[in-house]
Amino acid sequence: MAPATPPPPSASPPATEPPQHSGTALELLVHGVGGATPQEMLDDPRTVRVTGDTTAAVYRRTEDAHGEKHPERYRDEPVAEAYCWSGLTSGNASRALWLLLLPFMVVNLAHWMRPTATGRTRAVRLYGVLVRLVALSLTVLLTAAACEVALDLLAWQCAGADACAERRSWLGFLSERQGGWWSQPGRRLALAAVVPAALVGLLWYLSNRTWSAYESQRPLDGEDFAEDESFGVVADHGPDADDHPRPPVPVRPALGRPGFWYGRRLVARLRAAHTAAGFLTVAAAVAGAAARYDRGTEGPVPRFIGAAVEG
Repeated sequence: MAPATPPPPSASPPATEPPQHSGTALELLVHGVGGATPQEMLDDPRTVRVTGDTTAAVYRRTEDAHGEKHPERYRDEPVAEAYCWSGLTSGNASRALWLLLLPFMVVNLAHWMRPTATGRTRAVRLYGVLVRLVALSLTVLLTAAACEVALDLLAWQCAGADACAERRSWLGFLSERQGGWWSQPGRRLALAAVVPAALVGLLWYLSNRTWSAYESQRPLDGEDFAEDESFGVVADHGPDADDHPRPPVPVRPALGRPGFWYGRRLVARLRAAHTAAGFLTVAAAVAGAAARYDRGTEGPVPRFIGAAVEG
């Protein structure tokens, strides 16, 4: 049997060039469920917190706090960072309130799982818009559920029925039989609207805490990168004004960019949009019930307002 003929050199796949390194490399150290101090993880008693809070934070050695500004010192070794998250698994019962943000965390993960924008800019932008609309609908859905319980079931139906109000003494001041100041339907709804409004305020408070501790922390070296910057090793910006080819410019990976986690303005706008959507949902629930009575009154103005609000 004749030996197999080796494939020609042209048939072999081209050799891949090793990725070019630019800037300072980082080494992220994460402890296990047992927990550890930043001094133990970095093997240095002198550490400094570079971002985060007392719950979860990233630490560095004191001498490495501004390593990005001196890349010549770290050509042969990376800058070590220790992520300490033991505070996330300990605390009082109030930490269970963070479960309210669990659906939004899943939507945020879906947003960060979008494909790269290379050659598909419109599709990626459409994907981002749809994911953010889904997240906004979660805020509306959660607030509407609170409005359903507080405004409809309690203030409107239970407090308006004598049998239901008598079995629940804490609703007695809303009962129509007692004839108190809060027994009128409009005042009952206005008082019950405090519950979903407080829920929206709680969501704002939790979001503002994470924003203040993480997204609003500026990059260590003061730099920032565009959000649509391509993922890759080098970027070709085309010829210059004299039609001469420009040399490729190194592009850092996404996690290596100083501004990757910096979302002060973006997250602030998203938080404001979700807060406004929540309060508008509460206002629509209160106005929708009153609009039915406005449509039954005489006069063109109340009827027009009632028809516009009720749809």
